[in-house]
This record gives sequence, C-alpha cells and structure tokens, in this order.
Amino acid sequence: MKNLTKTIAAASIAVASLFSANVVKAQSATPANAWRFGIGIEGMATTGGQLHRISNAGIGGTARLQYGINNNLAFTLTSGYYNFFGKENTYSRTVGTTVITESNKKVDFGMVPVKAGLKAYIGDGFYVSGEAGAGFETKDAYRGVTGDYNEKATKLILAPGVGYSWTNVDLGVRYENFSGNNNNYGMVAARLAYGFKL
Repeated sequence: MKNLTKTIAAASIAVASLFSANVVKAQSATPANAWRFGIGIEGMATTGGQLHRISNAGIGGTARLQYGINNNLAFTLTSGYYNFFGKENTYSRTVGTTVITESNKKVDFGMVPVKAGLKAYIGDGFYVSGEAGAGFETKDAYRGVTGDYNEKATKLILAPGVGYSWTNVDLGVRYENFSGNNNNYGMVAARLAYGFKL
C-alpha cells in the first residue's frame, strides 16, 4: 500500500512538472457553453467489503467529456476501465483432525464505469465534484475460491471528490462507493488527466 501511494505521488508530481512549462494561470472556472475532453490515468486503493478481500489496489484509464453549464459549474460524463489486481490469500481448513493451510491467488477483477456528474469550481482552480452512475463488473471474482467466475453484477456508483485544474491538467481525488446485489464495497482513487477544448 505504501509503495502504491509513493508511486501515485511520484507520477502526479512528474506529470504536473511536465505540463507546468505550458501552464501560466490556474483555471478558476469552466467556460459557459464550452466542451472539454480529457483522458486520465487512475490509481486506486480498495477500502472495504468483498473487493478488499480479493484486491488491495488497482489501476484504470478513463475518458471524460465536460460541458460548462455556467462559468463555475460543469456537467461531466465519464467512462473507462478499472482493473483491480488480485491478491494472494492464505487460509486454513480442517479435514478430519488435520488442519490444512492453503493459499490462492485471486483473479484480477475489472469494472466498466459509466458516470454522470457535476464539477463546481470554488476558486483558483480548486473544485468539488459529485458523480453517480453504474459500474458493470467484468467477472464475479469475489464469489469464492472455488466459485464460478462467470457471473457479473451491475453496481450503483456514488463518488464525491475534490481536485485542482490547470489549463490542460486535472488532478482529482475521490471516494467511490459501489453498491447492489448484496455486495457493497469502495475505493479511494486519484485521477491525473490531460484535457483540451473541443
């Protein structure tokens, strides 16, 4: 977990430094009636539920379309792919009088999110955001060690966040909650994106 945090921090600083030569002034508002498109990379850490039992971390890629409702508020539409890396679990079971310790490597777990949201600028490039939508699981990786991995579920996604925007760079952090089908879980994610006007 510490290595993931350090990697995300280092990547964020590196990309921000690359773009800083072209960035003179922070964006304090999104222009009214203007469209933007951004492509981002996501670093994720699971926070609970069944997902935390099979994965500690993940990485993703997302695309976001943004429309300025007015000078300080934008509508967003985001989709992409999340990949959660399967972790190795060790467990014990008793057969007769013998205790058997086994370990297994969980399969990677994927999800396709489709989210709509609002992004409100509160000054000097800082913003708060909120998203809601659906997450389409690509496999039922948390069903069990010997379970069938073919079943998938659709989750309700709710995601509050905060961030900072430069002219072409957006750095945001959010909590994302997935609920439904009697299996709720969550993650904390950081998104670093490059965007441009359409």
